[in-house]
Amino acid sequence: MRHISYTPRGVCSRLIEFDMEDGKIYNVSFTGGCNGNLKAISKLVEGKDAKEVADILRGNDCGGRGTSCADQFSKALEECFV
Repeated sequence: MRHISYTPRGVCSRLIEFDMEDGKIYNVSFTGGCNGNLKAISKLVEGKDAKEVADILRGNDCGGRGTSCADQFSKALEECFV
């Protein structure tokens, strides 16, 4: 299992951490941000295919920022595919 730490940009969350194994996402945690919503995202994506989750979350906007914690999570996931 590979552990990933990602520093998001332009959002309230300061750190996104998760594990990935065989293209699946596990143990997602956000430091900072909207606690309840981010915990819900973490539960919803547990064990899911990383590429599918990245496709779903990509482009989500928060307050006109042009990004969101979910969008930043998709960017973190996409870096794993490179």
